[in-house]
Amino acid sequence: MKFKVTQQRLLWWSLSAIAVIASVIFMVVSQQQIQTPLRPSIDFVGGTKIQMALDCTVEGNCDEPISTAEVQAILTAQNIGKSSVQVLGQDKTNISIRTPKLELEERAALQAALNEGIGVFDPATLQIDDVGPTIGRELFIQGMLALIVSFFGIIAYLSIRFKFDYAIIAIAALFHDALITAGIFSLLGLVIGLEVDSLFLVALLTIIGFSVNDTVVIYDRIRENLDSEQAGTISDIVDLSVQQTLGRSINTTTTTLLPLLAIFLFGGETLKFFALALIIGFLLGSYSSIFLASTLLAWWRGRNGNLPTVTSESVDNIDAAQ
Repeated sequence: MKFKVTQQRLLWWSLSAIAVIASVIFMVVSQQQIQTPLRPSIDFVGGTKIQMALDCTVEGNCDEPISTAEVQAILTAQNIGKSSVQVLGQDKTNISIRTPKLELEERAALQAALNEGIGVFDPATLQIDDVGPTIGRELFIQGMLALIVSFFGIIAYLSIRFKFDYAIIAIAALFHDALITAGIFSLLGLVIGLEVDSLFLVALLTIIGFSVNDTVVIYDRIRENLDSEQAGTISDIVDLSVQQTLGRSINTTTTTLLPLLAIFLFGGETLKFFALALIIGFLLGSYSSIFLASTLLAWWRGRNGNLPTVTSESVDNIDAAQ
């Protein structure tokens, strides 16, 4: 079966444009509501994070799920009302509270108030993390620098291995992947209060690496077909190259997603949303490599007159290969 990816390029571009615009809207709304495009975790803004669960061995202690409003009322009474609260777990018996930095006495007072107002919490489940604002700011800056350096490194590598226009189009596809992933997490931050931490930056770097690898595979085949005796229009060459690498792209993505799905479903709260970011990014990476990077290259080369020679024999060869 012939797969003519370039014939439907306006459809692929429209779908991507809608997703990008929606992502930008989510981040603008988030910026207006919480003064940041993505809801940052304690890793970036600093403060104290307290996580604990009700002791269900105490009779009647876990009969009712924890109410976010009740926890927020206790925090307000403790003069830390600007803190964020998340109720976790299927039975809603776990809480995660992020507050401004608390001293030891303030933590003890908050724990006592929660035990009195909510129920008896299991001391064995108590987790307290402290991050200073300076450390959080440094983590954010270093993460953003890593992303910027990776983009420039990819431009340099692809410019040397292929040509500069290949590199710019690949970067546009990578930016598409990273932006939509960030937009989805911005939406999750608005809907369920999901916070992004340093693992999210790690996920973005991993997504970029996966996506550019998939794009390089397709670009390599395009270059091989352009250099061979088999010629046609640039769209013909791109269609042929995508079809020749499509099976590899699908197999690679599928085998990568399977363990990520297992981590998302069974890996616990710490890795759950890290795996989700990778799942979203890897799917977007495969999509952008096949439907964006290739079609944009065909459009750009065709627009600038960089067309291979067309002969009836060469077109017959392409049809035979497809």
